[in-house]
Amino acid sequence: MSRVVAAVILAVGVLAVTAGFGQASLTPITFVTNYVFIGRHAPFFVGLEKGYYREAGFDLSIVPATGSTFVVSALESGQADFGIAEVSAVVQAVGHGADVRAFGVFMDETTSGLASLAPYPTPQAIVGKTVAAALTDSARVTLPILFSQHRLDPSGLQWLAADPSIYFALLLTGRADLVTASIDSDVPALRRVAEPRGRTVHFASFAEWGYDIYGYFLLTSGNRIASSPDEVRAFGAATARAVRDAIDNPEDAAEILVRHVPILTRDTALSQWRASLSAIDTPSVREHGYGVATDDRLQHSIDFVQRAFELERPLGPDDLFADGFMPGR
Repeated sequence: MSRVVAAVILAVGVLAVTAGFGQASLTPITFVTNYVFIGRHAPFFVGLEKGYYREAGFDLSIVPATGSTFVVSALESGQADFGIAEVSAVVQAVGHGADVRAFGVFMDETTSGLASLAPYPTPQAIVGKTVAAALTDSARVTLPILFSQHRLDPSGLQWLAADPSIYFALLLTGRADLVTASIDSDVPALRRVAEPRGRTVHFASFAEWGYDIYGYFLLTSGNRIASSPDEVRAFGAATARAVRDAIDNPEDAAEILVRHVPILTRDTALSQWRASLSAIDTPSVREHGYGVATDDRLQHSIDFVQRAFELERPLGPDDLFADGFMPGR
């Protein structure tokens, strides 16, 4: 897996965006997103362009990935320093002994689900249907959890391995009944393609199906947490600063993202980022502070995943999440 991760990072390296400007005093770090660059990732580009990471001492490279499992592998193999990953994938990885640990909550709730050209209102409705998903897509962890919760056999899931770049084509040509998608990225773009063809895009939200755990974590290796806590704390503070800036100035955040990712239009970037805000700026975040996790909800997230996958290793909040690395309120 580490060789695969290295090869993929090399292949997408041309898409990486850096902020070093040749300053030798900065520490080079690689940050891996969980997906191709979309509105959700706007804060990291805000922090890059406005110098928040540079002021924290980092020469930051931002690299796109193909799913949360990829991010975990990249961090564990040393191919990346920091990343964001879907919580269920992180719990499963830690439960199997992976040396990764969360230190901040990037998105308090999930924006993930399934897009289709016909309505599928319940998990029962997708039994026997073809679901397109990359091998490292976190939906391959999330959907079995939801099936278990609804007393359905996960073997009823019919997976079609595919790169995210061809999801829309698979759906529109009928080769897949559903594709993994996020309401804050894929759905707006898919509707712009499908609606002119007279097709209606439907979205089934994992949260509405009962997936009520944390959304995405800020993640690094357990070794970095132990050996370089000040570095992790500095990265967390810079990220929290960038997120607050992007929340307060969404139009500015969209324009910054498009400057670094010109394949996106300003309207697309802005609509995606605004859709992300409902999962980032939640009542819980306003109560506890951005990036902060509570022990009760961490344990709920752990228990949710462990029940579904029957993980033998018992986990507690401290196994999954390192406190004190985000500025909080």
